[in-house]
Amino acid sequence: GRRGETLDALQYLASLVAQGEKTIIYVNSRAESVSLARDLRRQVPQMAPLIGFYNGGLTREERSRIDALITERLIALPEYQDAQLVLPYLSFGAEVDTRALIRHAWAAGKIVALPWCVPGTREMRWYRVESFDSLVRSSFGVEEPVPRDEDEQDPNADGPAIALVPGLTFDERGYRMGYGGGFYDTLLSTFDGAAVGLCREAQFEEDLTALGVIDAHDRSCDVVVTEARVIRPS
Repeated sequence: GRRGETLDALQYLASLVAQGEKTIIYVNSRAESVSLARDLRRQVPQMAPLIGFYNGGLTREERSRIDALITERLIALPEYQDAQLVLPYLSFGAEVDTRALIRHAWAAGKIVALPWCVPGTREMRWYRVESFDSLVRSSFGVEEPVPRDEDEQDPNADGPAIALVPGLTFDERGYRMGYGGGFYDTLLSTFDGAAVGLCREAQFEEDLTALGVIDAHDRSCDVVVTEARVIRPS
């Protein structure tokens, strides 16, 4: 039947993705792209950080302009201005760029710590970084800090902290569709600071629950920032 054909197609696509080759898949709607990205991340978990969807027909130049506006709104947040410790992700691929924000935080005298994923777990540990030159490339192609004991930072240490949360999409309630690894859900389950999601309007959804991509373990953000607005879920 049609369901069997769908499963066969998904397994075929998963086999292509598992080979590590760049694969572009065209679908008919945003809902289909969200669903397919979710299913592929579950089928090929080792490739989850590299599986995403792209909406809105944005060029690289348009993304750069939008990301600059998101950075401006983020810098104006009281949560950022008050923070002594900034825990950003280092943008990769088509994610909302965080490098300008990191440079601003350094210039403002804030402590910047980037995540290091503990192998075989869903845990991230955070290490102070004062230069992009100090980063090393992981097996997934993502730049990470060198995990030195003297540079490790406790996200819940004394003083206000802000964590920037990546996602394929966010919604009005602060929920996100991540990459399937569970790293940020683990962080947010114990994080005492402000969790801020970054999202372009072209990739924003009104309600991810309606798309069936929110699970019981998913954690919402306190704030979501787009190029057009700041959303504070009630």
